[in-house]
This record gives sequence, structure tokens and C-alpha cells, in this order.
Amino acid sequence: MKDFGLNTMEEDNNENEHLEEHLNEDFGNQETITKVTGMYKDWFLDYASYVILERAVPGLKDGFKPVQRRIMHSMKDLDDGRYNKVANVVGHTMQYHPHGDASISDALVQLGQKELLIDMQGNWGNILTGDRAAAARYIEARLSKFALEVVFNPKTTDWQSSYDGRKKEPIDLPVKFPLLLAQGAEGIAVGLSTKILPHNFNELIDASIKHLKEKPFTLIPDFLTGGIADVSGYHDGKRGGKIRVRAKIGQLDKKTLVITEIPFGTTTSTLIDSILKANEKGTIKIRQIEDNTAANVEILVHLPNGISPDKTIDALYAFTSCENPISPLCCVIDDNKPVFIGVSEILIRSTNHTVELLKLELEIQLNELDEQWHFASLERIFIENRIYRDIEDQGTWEGVIKAIDEGLKPHIKHLKRPITEEDIVRLTEIRIKKISKFDIDKAKQFIESLEEKIEEVKKHLANIIEFAIDYFKNLKLKYGKGKERLTEIRLFDDIIATKVVMRNTKLYVNKEEGFVGTSLKKDEYVDDCADIDDVIVFRGDGAMLVTKVDAKTFVGKDIIHVAVFKKNDIRTVYNMIYRDGKNGPSYIKRFNVTGITRDKEYDLTAGNKGSQVVYFTENPNGEAETITINLRAAGSVKKLKWDIDFSVLAIKGRSSRGNIVSKHTIKKIELKSEGVSTLKPRKIWFDETVQRLNADKRGELLGEFKPEDRLLIINQKGIIKTIKPELTTHFDSDMIVLEKWIPEKPISVIYYDGDKEKYFVKRFMIDNPNKEELFISEHPKSQLEIVATDFRPMAEILFSKRNLELISLNFEEFIAIKGIKAQGNQLTADKIKQVNMLEPLPYEPPVIADVEVNDEEIIDNNIDSSEVDPDSENDNLSDEAGQIKLF
Repeated sequence: MKDFGLNTMEEDNNENEHLEEHLNEDFGNQETITKVTGMYKDWFLDYASYVILERAVPGLKDGFKPVQRRIMHSMKDLDDGRYNKVANVVGHTMQYHPHGDASISDALVQLGQKELLIDMQGNWGNILTGDRAAAARYIEARLSKFALEVVFNPKTTDWQSSYDGRKKEPIDLPVKFPLLLAQGAEGIAVGLSTKILPHNFNELIDASIKHLKEKPFTLIPDFLTGGIADVSGYHDGKRGGKIRVRAKIGQLDKKTLVITEIPFGTTTSTLIDSILKANEKGTIKIRQIEDNTAANVEILVHLPNGISPDKTIDALYAFTSCENPISPLCCVIDDNKPVFIGVSEILIRSTNHTVELLKLELEIQLNELDEQWHFASLERIFIENRIYRDIEDQGTWEGVIKAIDEGLKPHIKHLKRPITEEDIVRLTEIRIKKISKFDIDKAKQFIESLEEKIEEVKKHLANIIEFAIDYFKNLKLKYGKGKERLTEIRLFDDIIATKVVMRNTKLYVNKEEGFVGTSLKKDEYVDDCADIDDVIVFRGDGAMLVTKVDAKTFVGKDIIHVAVFKKNDIRTVYNMIYRDGKNGPSYIKRFNVTGITRDKEYDLTAGNKGSQVVYFTENPNGEAETITINLRAAGSVKKLKWDIDFSVLAIKGRSSRGNIVSKHTIKKIELKSEGVSTLKPRKIWFDETVQRLNADKRGELLGEFKPEDRLLIINQKGIIKTIKPELTTHFDSDMIVLEKWIPEKPISVIYYDGDKEKYFVKRFMIDNPNKEELFISEHPKSQLEIVATDFRPMAEILFSKRNLELISLNFEEFIAIKGIKAQGNQLTADKIKQVNMLEPLPYEPPVIADVEVNDEEIIDNNIDSSEVDPDSENDNLSDEAGQIKLF
């Protein structure tokens, strides 16, 4: 222990010297006073070095922190094949570890919960729920077979004195496996930290074998809690890398979600707490939550009526601990120094170290075999040639040694090394009983077996890489079962929080005074919103502003339109007519608003003072109405009234000036007919990697979808449904059909009826697109064999019995279209081995004339900046328009 001295100033030094002299005089120089001035200068560095090297950071060679290494060494000391009380193990470890029993006990429990090195008995806690282990006196532990085989070998272990000098402890344990990567490690030291994620047992072995074969390999984490992980930013576990982990959430029914796996670093308790907090904040909306976790995770999330399960799943990922980022930081101790390296480098060095240990073990084994062969050969010569009789006449020990040495000389030419006095002493220790029962044939066989073993060991040494590969393969064979990957690897799509947040707040506007906010409850209601939403505001002077939702925000007077802003929304189109300046011409324009800077005013007019918006509509699907322009009677104006169809205008940016409507004053604008969408049906793709729909051309194109179109979904359980193609939809892993639903197309099915134990064929149409239905029998042994969505499908049936020929099945001829609940026609009672779909028969769909519409993207046309012809008449009709405002 060091005393903490703080006297650093010169006068303090003088006082210390004076005090020392005074004390020396008083005690007659019997005691020596050591000045501590300046010692504190090195204390921080000493402390930091100690924490880094002796407590927080694992070693590269064996993957253990010091406390873990000492626990393993103590358990080996106590090992007799039976369980030991953890309290006894902790007490024994305290002979080597200079800290309290609590830190040892906690470290031991953490080692056990990794389910690799320690066999546990009793209540060791639960990594899923976060429940703590029982007291050390109630639980027991012993080393696993894997630990006994891989971790220990006293012959290849370097030793050092324990902290008090009474015991010997290993400097590093001779671990022949990338244990650090299998278990992971986390620690906070002084000035640095480490966070090494766990990896899959079998994948580490495969990677070690690939390295030994000089093949490339990739390592990705695997967690005992399961879950889903996006490791695209793992960066080999180095500093600056990042992964995202998610809970596995499924849909039990339309009103219930079930969480079956949790992300690494969380427990069911912390996960439920985060969900409840999000519900209190209003970012998600749930009715009830149940925790049924036992051996496996099962958290039921009950939803209120009218809440979308798919949207709630995304909201759980966005606002709760159902998704967490993890930043790995791979720091280890190498040669008594902390180093930052990647997990691939750790595996390479660990594998190379394993090869060195295996080689050292083989060399030790070879040396032992040579010694056995040497003494077995000496023993045979000694007994077979009766050299023991030469010592009968010797009266001294030196004479005995010399007599045996002289007797052996004629027979030792084939020995591998010279005879030593120690060898002769061992010969004198052979008992008479062994000499009398000595069997020459057995001795020859034993020596020959030793020679075979020696040759085998030499062969292994000559082919050490192949020997190491076989060693790793044997580890996988013996211990790899039950250690399959638990964490699913998947690329995550980015969840936009504003699209999935629960809008539980109401937005109001006071147009006269120019305020918007959630606290203006006496004013005009706008829409439901969330506190993370933005609001878009249009004013009569042509200004546009986007600001964050707040209790009350001044945005300027003369508000003509307010809405919750959807960023990057290219489908919402604004139709506008404005007067340029006080007496200038009027312009017409169509535009959308995508990227903006919050709280910045944008001028949608030509920028002249006195400009005024005279007509404005918001159109969520790009609707284009037809309006009637009425001019004031003045001067030589010939035509005072004409129609304009917005669909003839191009959709441009918000800063475009627009096309001239008239140079004369507009008296009134009337709506002649509401508009249809000028946007093409939306193209939707399915990205199989992330199991999500998108409009970004990622994955397989499902088709072009109008508002009334739906998706057809069929899963392996025989459940069929149609849904609207919303981009937030989640899909089950057992989905076998996902395509655009064509109501006129029949569904053709072959299934096995578990009740009747026969195969049936059926064809049906979906009668109720809003209902999820089971189209095979409900018997638990019933199963779907094949499903086809072609108009005229063909299939090839192969039977398990070899004497049955394959048959071709024309679904259209075999059975007519019936109801979805119909049993269908019997196909066969024989066991079907395989069903192969063939090329469908040709089908000619009825020809339907396409209606020409504008593309979703900005489309230019002949009208750009010229004046709209007041003499032209536009008769385009429409069935729907957006919100209309006349000024």
C-alpha cells in the first residue's frame, strides 16, 4: 500500500525536513521516516496500468481476464469429476486472486452463463430475464469436458508466483481454441475499454480450418439470446464499427404481437420497461403486455382496436429497446501491452498459437515415448542377458554401477542416446518379481508398439498443419452439436420514425393570428400528429414554411393551408395560381415539396412585392382538377371566361415561376370538375434480403399497383390472404407465394389430408379479399404439397414407390373451380415423393384498353411559359380531387 502525500510546495518540503529532524532527535533515530513528496506523480499511471493488465482487459493468448484465469486454475485444482460448491471454488480462488469474494463469484457466474467451460447445477440465473443466480453456497459447478480437453496442460504451461508468493499460478493457460471470440469480453479500464462480441462455436472452427488451408474467411457475431442482427457495419470488430440487433417479433393474430427472441445486451425486463415507457410517451400504442418467458422468450403485446400490427412492429424497433446499436471495440493484452486489433487477426493468432501448442505437445509426447522406448530397451537387455547377475559379487555401490555399465556395452549400439547413471540406477530398482515373470515376447511387442507411436507422432510433427486441421474437426464433431447459429443475419431497412410513430396529439391552427400548435384546442383542427412530426404551412403571400410540431408556434398571418409534412413525398402535388405583384399577370403552376430546411421561408411566387395566391389545392395522389377562370370586364378584353385543365401542366419544382394564365385581373376561379390522379400506378418491389416491400427498385418487381390493387400471400401452413401493398408490411418466414393479386386468376393446390390420409387437388377463387382463410384441412398432419397461381398450371407427380410411374397433372381438366372450403378431388392414396411444376398451358387474357396518364416523375409538355389560350375548351373529367381552397 502507498500513502497518499500531497505536500508538493517548497515550504511543505521544508516543514517535512524539519519534522523529520525533530522526530529523529526524539526517537534517537530508531525509526526512519520516508518522505512521500512526489510519489503521487506515478500513482495514476501505476493504477491505470494495473487495472488494464490485471482486471479489465482479456489476454490474447488464452482469452481470459486474470480473475477468470484464476477461477479456471482453481477449478482444475479441485476437479475430481464431481460438482463443487461455488462458495468453495470462490474460497479456493482467493488463494490466487487479491480481491474480494463478490468479484470472483460474479465472474464465475458470468463464465457459467456462457455455457461453454462450466457445467452448472442449481439456479445460475437467466440471461433472458436478467434474474440473478442464487447465493454461492446454493449452486455448484465443475469443468466441462470441453474445458478439460482444450484449456489445461501443465506440461505446456508457464507458471508464476501468486500475489503472496505461497502458490504457483499460470501466466497464461494453454488454450487450444479461439476462446476469446467464442465467449466475447467486455471491460472498462482507466483510459480505455474493450467490447468483443461472442461468435458461433462451429463457425470459429470452420474459420480456423480455412486459415490453416490459406483460404479467406469472415467472422460475424452470434448471441445466446438469438434475435436478428445487421452486421454490414461490423468492420471486423474494430474501433469505429457498428452493428444493429433486433428482437424477433411475429404476429400472433391481428391484435397480438409476440416477441420470441430479444436483442443482445437486453433482458425481457428491460425490454418490457422500454415498451411501457414508449407507450406512456405516446410514440406507440398498446393495450396490454404479458411476459410468459420461461426456458424461451415469449412476450405478448396486445394492441387496441384499429392499430396496425405491421406499423407497431416498426414503431417497436424505432422507439424501444427492440432494436439497439452495438459498437464493438476489440482491445486485448499482448506482451503486457493493450493492442487494438480485429477479430480476424485474433482468430489468426489464436489458431497459430494452437498450432504451436499442438506442436509442443507432440514434441513432449515424442520425447516421453523416446524415453519409454529407451528404458524398455535397456530393461530388456538387462533382463534378457541376465546382467543383473554381474552385481552379485560387487560389494560397493560404485562397483554395482560399473558392473551394469560394462555388461550393457556390448548390447547398446542400437540405442538412440548414451546410457546415463540415472538409467543404471533405474535398472537396479527393478523388482525380482518382475525379473522372474519377464516375458520376452511381450517386451518385444511393447517396444514395437512404442516404435509405432513414435512414427505416428513424427508423422504428425512433419504434417503439423494437417494434424491441427484434424484436431479442429474433431472438436467440432465432439462438441459442435447443439451449438448452431442462434442469431439470424439480415440487412435492416431504415425505419423512418415519423412514418411509424403513433399520432396521438391533435394539431390546430389559428389562421387569423398566424399560430399553429397542439395547445390551440379552441381553434381549427388540422390533423393528428406526433411530437416528432413537422408541419408545412402555406400563406396567402406565397410563402411556404416547414417547422417542428410544438405547443404554439407563430408562422405568419394569412394562412391558406396547413398539414403534417411528409418528407420526400413525391406523390403529393400542389396546384396553385398566384398574382405576380400588385397588378402583375397571374401564373399557374404544379409542384411538389420534398427536401427543405426547417424554419426557412420559401417564396413560391416570382418574388415581386404584393404577390398573392388566388387558388390553391393539395392533391395526395397528384390529382389534376379542371377550373373555370373568370376575368373582370375591363377595356378590350374579349373573353372573360374559360376552362383550364391542370393535367396539361408539368409537375415542376417549387421555385418554378409557372405558366401565364392571364395578364388581366382575375375576378373569380370556380371548380368545374374534380381531378383524377395524373401519376402512374406505383411500382413496388420485394427485397428478399430484408423481407420488405419498397419503391426503390430493390429486389423483385411485384408489379404496378393502383389504390385498389392488393397483394396475394400464401404460407406453408395453407393460409391465404390479400393485403394492401403498404411498405411497412412485415412478412412471415414461411411465406411461399407473394405476388400481385389478380381476382380472375384461380389458385391451384395439391395437399395431403391428415384425417383421410390421402392427397387431394382443388382449385378455388378468393371470395373475400379482406379475410384470412385456411384452404387445407385443419388436421395437424395435413400439409401443403404445392400451390400454383397460373391460369392453366401443369404438374409432374413422382411417387415414393418405385413401381409407380410418374404422372402429369392438368389442374384445369382434373377439377373445376370450387369454393375455398371445398375438399377437392382425390388424387392418390400413395405416398408422393415430389411434385414438380411444369410449364403452364398458354392462356390469352382479355384485352383491356389502357388509360393514358402522366408518369409519377416530373413530365414536361408543350406548355412551359406561354400564356394559356383563353379560347380553348378543356373537357377532361375526373372522379376525385384534393382539398380545394378559393381566395
